[in-house]
Formats: sequence, C-alpha cells, structure tokens
Amino acid sequence: MLPTHALGGMALALPLVAVAPEFAPVAFVAGFLGGVFPDLDMYVGHRKTLHFPVYFSALAVVAVLAALSVPTAATVAAATFLLGAAIHAVSDVFGGGLELRPWEGTSDRAVYDHFRGRWIEPRRLVRYDGSPGDFLLSLTLAGPLLVTLEGTLRGVVLAALAVAAVYTAVRRVLPTMATVLVGVLPAELRSYVPMRYLEDGH
Repeated sequence: MLPTHALGGMALALPLVAVAPEFAPVAFVAGFLGGVFPDLDMYVGHRKTLHFPVYFSALAVVAVLAALSVPTAATVAAATFLLGAAIHAVSDVFGGGLELRPWEGTSDRAVYDHFRGRWIEPRRLVRYDGSPGDFLLSLTLAGPLLVTLEGTLRGVVLAALAVAAVYTAVRRVLPTMATVLVGVLPAELRSYVPMRYLEDGH
C-alpha cells in the first residue's frame, strides 16, 4: 500500500543521518516523494504508466554514483527519489495482482516491464496491499524512522502509519463500497473509473 512505499522511501535516507547529516533532511523528503510517485498512475494505467522497474533501477544506479562523486543536496535528492521510485516499482512484483480483490489471486499482472514489453506476474509474498502483512511491513519501516526523526518529518511518519492502519482495517470491504459508488455515478464520469471497478462480478 502507498504508506508502506512512502515509509520505505524515507527509510533509504536513514544512513545519511550518520554519514552525511547535512543531506539527511532533503533525502527524507525526496525518498518519501520517490516512494509515492509511481502510484500517481492509480487511475491512469495503474502499475504501468509510472511504474518502471528496470528503467527506474538503472537511473537510480547512475544517480547514486553521481551523488557519491559529487555530493550536493540536488544529487542526493535525485538519488534518493529515484531509489524510492525504483524500490516501489520492483517491490510491487512481490505483492498481489491488479484484480479488484487481490486476495483471490486471479490476476497474472503485477507490474508492467517496459524494457521487455510484458507484464510481470505477482509473487504474492505480501498477499495484497493493505493485508496484515503489509501493515506489519509499514510498522517495521516506521520503527527506526520514529526513533530518528523529530518535528514535521516524524509527523509524516505517524500520519502514514495512521493511514496504513485505517486502510488495513477497511481493505476487504473497499471493493464492494467502490462498486456501489461507481453504480450511481453519472455515465459521463464512468469513463474515468478504472475498468476493474466496472467489470466486478460480485
């Protein structure tokens, strides 16, 4: 789920607290943004339009080398952003598929690989977004962040955990709620709704 990706992106900046504390604040923000960025395609070709597991990973390697060679706020931010985005896109492979109810395991699509021109199948190590296992992962990532951060950034971590807790609590009923809401939408608005909500057979 999105909070897990956001926290994972922020966690990338933790080593900088010890080795380059002057760059840590910008890296925490960039990691958060990078972890969130791929899911901006949620309603426009989700896990395809902004998910680039190969290209983000390649760009992240280049950006990290650049940050190590010329450490500035800009190079560190770019490296952390791209690492966050790359880890997001790659880690989605280890979750559930794109079906409306991913706990049913009916989809063979996890993330689109633009390099090979095909969908990667879900591995389901985390059964689905918003599962108890996903929430445990959020908690695990949040732990060291809460110990390390203060002020606004600590508030961001707490807010992400709150969102994760609520999402986990309601995740299994969201598909039913969503399809009911879609059913009462005016016809002209339904073209903006992801197809999986329109094809729900439950």
